[in-house]
Amino acid sequence: MAMHQRTQHALKPRPDGLGWFSIGLGLGGVLAPGLLARMIGVGDAKTTRVVLRLVGFRELASGVGILSSRRPAGWLWARVAGDAMDLALLTAALASPRAQRGRVAAATTAMAGVTALDVTQSLATTSTGTDDEHAVTIARSITINRPAHELYRYWCDFANLPHFMERVESVQVTGDRRSHWRAKGPLGTPVEWDAEITDDRPNELIAWHALPGAPLNHSGVVRFQRAPGGRGTEVTLEIRYAPPGGAVTATLARAISAAPEQIVQEDLRRFKQLMETGEIVVGGEAA
Repeated sequence: MAMHQRTQHALKPRPDGLGWFSIGLGLGGVLAPGLLARMIGVGDAKTTRVVLRLVGFRELASGVGILSSRRPAGWLWARVAGDAMDLALLTAALASPRAQRGRVAAATTAMAGVTALDVTQSLATTSTGTDDEHAVTIARSITINRPAHELYRYWCDFANLPHFMERVESVQVTGDRRSHWRAKGPLGTPVEWDAEITDDRPNELIAWHALPGAPLNHSGVVRFQRAPGGRGTEVTLEIRYAPPGGAVTATLARAISAAPEQIVQEDLRRFKQLMETGEIVVGGEAA
């Protein structure tokens, strides 16, 4: 068993190239911010040099962290969060009359490519082991004016979930209790994993968890309970996950996507609309 664990650790991809890339980029920002500003076409103003120097220090910290850490996933996700900030800055620079738009557009395209590489490497390096110390639990409820058996029947067919879960692209049932999921990850990067149903009580609850190898170690349960006063069914969705890299990464993730709490609540809202009216209203139009 110990030999198997050591073999798995040895096979994990090492992101040393990104570590050295961060250090090189960081040195450029710290030592020559004016030159870097002119290269990407954002002008050589004092404020711009200060911002690029700060970005340089951030890159240096990420590079050193990636190269020196035994578990660099947290530092890699920090790079992803930094990429999102840099893309926002470059997008804002495109609107500036002082910017050389051709150079800024080229820099933005290059930055998008680096971001995709960072996300891919982060997912590949992320450990999927349970980390109870930093595990996050999200629970949200909504009342739906439909009987529990109808809601349960619709939800237990996992192929229906992409109809109201915005980030889930497809769910394919692969066995009696197993399924393969494909979804949009950070910055729209596709992620895939296999899941297994761990508890199934008709008209009451469905529980599942991700199988080993998933990019994010997580589990979930949806409960269907009769709402007070004959108002239908109270549906509660609870998700528990261990953020790659711990609590720091969980905080950084909010810089590149909507908060998980908001995503869960919006999915439940769409489920309610779909079950009560047969359609989902998006921006005032039915989807």
